[in-house]
Amino acid sequence: MSKKLFSESDIQALQANPSVKTVSTKAITYTDEFKRAFIAEYEKGNTPVEIFQKYGFDVDMIGRRRVRSSGKRWRAAYTKKGISGLEDTRKHNTGRPSEKEISAEEKIKRLEGKIKVIEAEKELLKKLEMIEKGMRRN
Repeated sequence: MSKKLFSESDIQALQANPSVKTVSTKAITYTDEFKRAFIAEYEKGNTPVEIFQKYGFDVDMIGRRRVRSSGKRWRAAYTKKGISGLEDTRKHNTGRPSEKEISAEEKIKRLEGKIKVIEAEKELLKKLEMIEKGMRRN
């Protein structure tokens, strides 16, 4: 994320742009349509700065580095996943664990993993105890 902070007037100017979904003092969320248009324009040979200017952005306000990094991120996502890679996934991913039922096999695997971690912790504690006893004797 850029270190550049947006002023209240910058935020209002950016919110007026139809290619912007939301703006905060630190970040801009662009519309999926703008990202798709960006890729199309880029494939025609336009530079990221030219594309942002064409869509009404003040590149000096946003910052050229932010423009280049956004373009680079979108191109990578497009190359990896196609058009679906440009979608804002935050509307689909809430960050909460899914509440689907897991199979008995999956439960066993998870519990076996927990047992291994606990056994490793137990061994570490034994080693630390032995070291402490050795230090007390000296």
